[in-house]
Amino acid sequence: MAQQTYTVTGMTCQHCVLSVTEEVNEINGVTDVAVDLPTGKVTVTSERDLGVDEVRAAVEEAGYSLTA
Repeated sequence: MAQQTYTVTGMTCQHCVLSVTEEVNEINGVTDVAVDLPTGKVTVTSERDLGVDEVRAAVEEAGYSLTA
């Protein structure tokens, strides 16, 4: 199992959290997504190491930006 934490900007409500969670969960191998709305931190647990570009694409599909 691999776990990585990213920072997402633009999230302001629970709907934002759900959108990001749904999109990131669609990445092959992802087993859990935890979003902390106040900090914008998104912790992704997966069966394999994810490329930052994979996560960025999912976050952008949800309408937000990945900063790290």
